[in-house]
Amino acid sequence: MKLGFLIIDMQPVHLQEAEKKIIDRACEYVNYVAGMLRSKDHVIIHIQDIEGMDESNREAFQTIPEIPIKENDLVVTKEYSNSFWNTELEGILREQDVELLIIAGNAAEHCVLFTYNGASERGFKPVILQNGIVSSHSEAITATYRDRNVISHPVISYMVKQ
Repeated sequence: MKLGFLIIDMQPVHLQEAEKKIIDRACEYVNYVAGMLRSKDHVIIHIQDIEGMDESNREAFQTIPEIPIKENDLVVTKEYSNSFWNTELEGILREQDVELLIIAGNAAEHCVLFTYNGASERGFKPVILQNGIVSSHSEAITATYRDRNVISHPVISYMVKQ
């Protein structure tokens, strides 16, 4: 089974209100899972929300350095909360034969949740990476885990070894 990993909106402009310890924890899990998936040629896609970006603030819209973008990773830009809306994301995932879509990043109650729903509406099997999402509201993280399918890194490790 081909896995896809979406890393959503891990950009300084969108992380300003989140606690550093929550961001650091998410980065640790995201990087661990990304490395594991890259080693087995699964699809890693960095989603960047560019709404409001111009020449004067371009740097704030780049993915934070704590989440490295590797050579074979893909980058998709968006201007809406749902990463599928008016982007090439669905086409990329279908072209790559992705079935299970692991979702991580910022913000649990907005872009992560809307992208999860968008994936489900388009027939993908979405799951949220446990400890891999960020929000400036801790209760939003808890609610996202409670109300959606969640996957842990040991399960992903088991899946990619098969």
